[in-house]
Amino acid sequence: MCPAHSLIPERRYPLPTPAFKTSLQNGWNETACRALIRQGSKSFYAASLLLPQRIRTPAYALYAFCRLSDDAVDAKDAPSDAVDRLRERLDLAYAEKPKAIPADRAFADMVQRYQMPRALPEALLEGLQWDSRGWNPQTLSDTYAYSARVAAAVGAMMTVLMGKRDADTLARACDLGVAMQLTNIARDVGEDARNGRIYLPRDWLNDVGIDVEAFLAKPQFDDRIALCVERLLETADTLYDRAVGGIAALPGDCRPAIHAARLIYREIGRKVAANGYNSIDQRAVVSKHRKLVLLGTACNAAVWTPHSEPAPALPETAYLVDAVPPFDVSRSGYLPAPDTRPISRILHILEQMERRERQQHAPPN
Repeated sequence: MCPAHSLIPERRYPLPTPAFKTSLQNGWNETACRALIRQGSKSFYAASLLLPQRIRTPAYALYAFCRLSDDAVDAKDAPSDAVDRLRERLDLAYAEKPKAIPADRAFADMVQRYQMPRALPEALLEGLQWDSRGWNPQTLSDTYAYSARVAAAVGAMMTVLMGKRDADTLARACDLGVAMQLTNIARDVGEDARNGRIYLPRDWLNDVGIDVEAFLAKPQFDDRIALCVERLLETADTLYDRAVGGIAALPGDCRPAIHAARLIYREIGRKVAANGYNSIDQRAVVSKHRKLVLLGTACNAAVWTPHSEPAPALPETAYLVDAVPPFDVSRSGYLPAPDTRPISRILHILEQMERRERQQHAPPN
């Protein structure tokens, strides 16, 4: 294990800055962020519960930026210049002059405290812009390029929050982000098609004889779609396996949460497979009980995570890895030491979750 604080000379870093505290006092507190993530992504929320508090709070601020940006672009009445407006807000955040919006202030403070490279949130906005322009991938590389922006960039930002900035760990985080996005694509083929979008590579669809425009006009499940979905999930599985070595390099108190995200999203793919790869008129769902089991598995995996040989980043994510410089000790920053006794805290969280699960399913008196 390489603790986050070992990346820089040993020194005490300040508590959250006054700007961050002000953003909390003005309403964008952890409770609000937590509610947003719980509503937006139940799988990511479940995994986030295992994050140590020092990472969870800035991670929620990061998620709020990502979620609200996505909503601003994806809304039915979204203006044509929605992404340009988001870039203006990003300009202000990086200039330390965020808009008088609690979410923007919290994000701006997180950027400064963790020296977040601008190229990473900028990549996310680029992916959202692709969506707003009706982008559709022609090849697997195109799908990777899209996933790099809307998912791998988030994985890279989370890695920076956890104090890791080396190329191999970032490459593996990007692998995990791409794998999770491929799983999302496989799960949502029908929903996306009904919204006029398709993220499966068009050359795969052409190879099995699917007329893409006809499919978008009337999405129907058949064996040809099943083959494409299965192929995408097999591709994701390869990346899930590659990601394990990167998790081993994270601070020990961060590993359970990232393992949990990996296991829960991979389980979504297995549910799709169990449905015969039919994600047209069925939606794969991982039950609360199963998520609880996977959270426990993640804690065990965190203890025994094997290291792996370094491997290059995907060509489509390499620019994200290259965008992250070493931590600049001459600037202000905040990289607190990791919790040296994370297991007892995690076990307490799991016990609480299990107790709530039993209470929800207990027969009435």
